[in-house]
Amino acid sequence: MLEFAIIALRWLQYSGAVVLLGAPLFLLYSFKGGDALNLTWARPTLIVSSVVVAIGSLAALVMQTAVMAGSLSEAVKPASLSFMVTGTTLGMAMVARAVVAIFSLVALASLKPGRTLWGLTVGAGLIVAASFAWTGHGAATEGAGGLLHLVADIIHAAAAALWLGALAALTILLLRRAAPDDLTIHNALHGFAGLGTLAVGLLVLTGLVNSWFLVGPARVGDLGASVYGQLLIAKLVLFGLMLALAAGNRFRLTPVLGSALAGGEDIRQALQRLRRSVVAETLVGAALLAVVAVMGTLAPPSAM
Repeated sequence: MLEFAIIALRWLQYSGAVVLLGAPLFLLYSFKGGDALNLTWARPTLIVSSVVVAIGSLAALVMQTAVMAGSLSEAVKPASLSFMVTGTTLGMAMVARAVVAIFSLVALASLKPGRTLWGLTVGAGLIVAASFAWTGHGAATEGAGGLLHLVADIIHAAAAALWLGALAALTILLLRRAAPDDLTIHNALHGFAGLGTLAVGLLVLTGLVNSWFLVGPARVGDLGASVYGQLLIAKLVLFGLMLALAAGNRFRLTPVLGSALAGGEDIRQALQRLRRSVVAETLVGAALLAVVAVMGTLAPPSAM
């Protein structure tokens, strides 16, 4: 039961973190001044994400302490929690994550929506995303390659948050679409292409580095022999599906919407197809995060 709770809390934290970093970065990158026509959803969405990260981190701290202490009743004792927070990197990272999320919540509650607030939220999201490296396999590598693995894991988490958080923002934009926003939405979709390509490139590069440390070239042939390896294969399949959907959005559906807008045609069908594709890509991303949450609780092949 504790293991299931830890996985669920990991997924919640990942989901909150990707929105906290990727959504405001998308807003900064895609909208300038008066172009932001329908962004009333942004602050409430980021507030929810901050709350999810803060509560999820503290709850995960208690659950991880319960695993180490042997029971939930022991975990809530001050001595057990104090040891977890001050004596382990895992506990320190969780507390830091919660503190940063609370800082983000305060900023979101007190500042007006705009570039300053989005910039502060991006900074908070970046720290939250980076903190996952200290609660995962990235911080476990010892020796000369330890720093390289840690840095690769941080970049991997940030790139994933950039892509998935922007997808969440795009999904909300398309679901809340109003007719006056159509051109702005198309421009945002078109502009996201460069940012998305950067995120994919970083994910592939850092994914290869992480796999070198966690799997190793000699074990690639036996990847399907372990649960971790099977989940890694599932992760790669989901990643490939997201790439296919993203390519369809970029090279086919977004240009079709642009042509319809430029020609003054009825855009409802083009918009509906694009909406379905973006929603599907977002759902696949959520499933991928669930796979990653499970993988984080398992020993990689390199540790066996």
